[in-house]
Order: sequence, then C-alpha cells, then structure tokens
Amino acid sequence: MYQYKKEVLLPYEKAIARAREELQKEGFGVLTEIDVKATLKKKLDVDFDDYIILGACNPSMAYKALQAEQDLGLMLPCNLIVYAKNGKTFAAAIKPSVQMEKIGNEKLKEIAVQVEEKLKKVVDSI
Repeated sequence: MYQYKKEVLLPYEKAIARAREELQKEGFGVLTEIDVKATLKKKLDVDFDDYIILGACNPSMAYKALQAEQDLGLMLPCNLIVYAKNGKTFAAAIKPSVQMEKIGNEKLKEIAVQVEEKLKKVVDSI
C-alpha cells in the first residue's frame, strides 16, 4: 500500500481545517493546494466528489532528505488528501517509506520513516 488512509468522523470542510492544524503541529507547512473538484469542473466541465490535495512539507526533514538525494525534489512535497465519497469523509497521506524504496538510497530510509510517522499522526488526529 502506498498510502495511509482512514475514514474520519468530521464533515469534509472541517476535516480539511483539522488536517491543516495537525500538519502544522507536526512541523509541516502546506505549500500547494489543489481543489480537484473545482479544477475538474473548470477544465473539463465534469462533476466530481469533494476532493482536496494538500502538498505538505516539513522543512527540516526535506532539507535532510535533499542532502542525501539531490533529485528527491521530484517526489516532494508529501501529499495528504481529504475527500468525501458516498456521505463519508476520508483522509490519506502518502507513505514516504514506500516511495523511498524506489530510489534505493539507504540514507533516505530513516528520514522516510520519521516523516511517515508524522503523517500517520496527522491522519489519525483528523
């Protein structure tokens, strides 16, 4: 599994607000935000479920990872999503440990595990 996902007991908008709060508690800032529903409506005139992608970055962890692997920027930031489906709200985060296995740089393993633990705490706290 490439993601850590949970159903959350908050409505969509409140789950997004909580996600932002919890990311901040774990040292992440939101660098990018994509409202998938609005984007698909505007670009393709199609309807889609409420769905947001938050591109999160923990600067100190990103710095350490970039020192170990210069091209790692291709895989940053770490995405966290919140979406609504069939009356339920879900939150999920990428599992950096799975992504870093593809690179094969041993120095990244420990960093990836630390980032993953933080992202899991965020998802669990929403």
